Amino acid sequence: MSDIILEMRNISKSFPGVKALKNVNFSVRRGEIHCLVGENGAGKSTLMKVLSGIYKHGSYEGDIVYNGNVMEFRSIKDSEHQGIAIINQELALIPELTVAENIFFGHERMKNSLIDWNETMVQAKEYLSKVRLDINPRTKIRDLRVGKQQLVEIAKALSKNAKLMILDEPTSSLNEEDSANLLQLLRELKEQDVTIIMISHRLMEVVAIADTVTVLRDGSTICSINTDEREITEGEIIKHMVGREMDHIYPKRESHDIGDVCFEVKNWSVYDTKLGREIIHDLNLEVRKGEIVGLAGLMGAGRTEFALSIFGNTPGYQITSGQILMNGNPVRFKTPNDAIEAGVAYATEDRKRNGLVMIQDVRFNTTFANLKSLVSHHVINQNEEIIQTEKLRKDINIKTPSIQQTVMNLSGGNQQKVVLAKWIFANPNLMILDEPTRGIDVGAKYEIYTLMNEMVRQGMSIIMISSELLEILGMSDRIFVMCEGKITGELQAGEATEQSIMRLATNMEDKGSHE
Repeated sequence: MSDIILEMRNISKSFPGVKALKNVNFSVRRGEIHCLVGENGAGKSTLMKVLSGIYKHGSYEGDIVYNGNVMEFRSIKDSEHQGIAIINQELALIPELTVAENIFFGHERMKNSLIDWNETMVQAKEYLSKVRLDINPRTKIRDLRVGKQQLVEIAKALSKNAKLMILDEPTSSLNEEDSANLLQLLRELKEQDVTIIMISHRLMEVVAIADTVTVLRDGSTICSINTDEREITEGEIIKHMVGREMDHIYPKRESHDIGDVCFEVKNWSVYDTKLGREIIHDLNLEVRKGEIVGLAGLMGAGRTEFALSIFGNTPGYQITSGQILMNGNPVRFKTPNDAIEAGVAYATEDRKRNGLVMIQDVRFNTTFANLKSLVSHHVINQNEEIIQTEKLRKDINIKTPSIQQTVMNLSGGNQQKVVLAKWIFANPNLMILDEPTRGIDVGAKYEIYTLMNEMVRQGMSIIMISSELLEILGMSDRIFVMCEGKITGELQAGEATEQSIMRLATNMEDKGSHE
């Protein structure tokens, strides 16, 4: 049997106004981990949707050759029947069903036309064991954290006898521990003759795990590199991805004066009525005008909960103590609209679910947080709306055929730029950015970092929540670290290191040295 399990020959795919794939050639060796990389919009996910039958045969040009045979997948069921499984970035699990029900959803274990629940549970345990997940298969998906849900998805794929597994950004929502666990599992699956295609923007992970790296740029194949033949570096991958050298991932910031304290939170405590416990404990934090303050911590430290509580987005939260000061004056935001009116914006970590209206166009999403500025005599001035949206599109370099393009059809990086455009249009004094570069490529990250630098140069202040320590170190003027709902330390950018942040994030640091 050939060493090549998959060939995609001269694949082209178009959408209205966009040529997503242009004669892409892509081949995968049997039993390897093949990483597919490229900037947002390069065509990675589109290519994998062609392979998996999400984009059915006839909707694209070119051939899929799998195990030596030309395939005509007309649905995802067709590809699954051939042993191809795709795990998308947005997990396809049903929260209200159990782990076992999700694993066998659509291919239930039957006996006499009824579901055999005993066999379902026995086999679910076997597949959970294969992915090293020690949980009760009767547990509901909603009760699992994201890292464990990801493993359930892989167990689900294995239950369909997957021989070629496609993972689209599998670690984008995972913390470092869960990411390392997942990568080790992929290595073990490789030893069991499962072939893996992984799309990832985390180049450090790509370098660590890939047997082959293929780079796409602007819908075309740039190169494929066999890491068994020579070592590959993150810098080389970036060069192929963006078409140029990038010596500095974090752009240099023009020097500007950082002003006085403009936003301060004192003795802030929050009780979560759903959990029945306090989640933020006596937290103190201040931000100066023109400053980027990094907020670091491990998953579950309470960073997002803190941001939501001060923004007024507090269903189920009770503020038990504390106050917010803006320019020395006490304020309290009962709703997000109160915060927006006061000049505070919050860009959520989940742009697709909470940050954008995915079925609406770029224009709608850019202006809806501040529509009142476009209203005259109770009517929206649509000409002015178009002018303002077009200006922001150019200023932020949102790559879209037009501002009438539906945002669900944009790449992740351009969707994130629309989120930022929305809040820039609201004209805030303080921008809270929660995981601002999650799931986007290095080129788009650079553009967002440049935009952040420009915002603070013009006098805006930023609180940046990030799980990427290098991002925190590369962009912050000062860093606050959280652990279990508390601030465990404050570091100046010049003195902070990955090690010092992690010591504070795990509450192992000698606090006295930082007081």
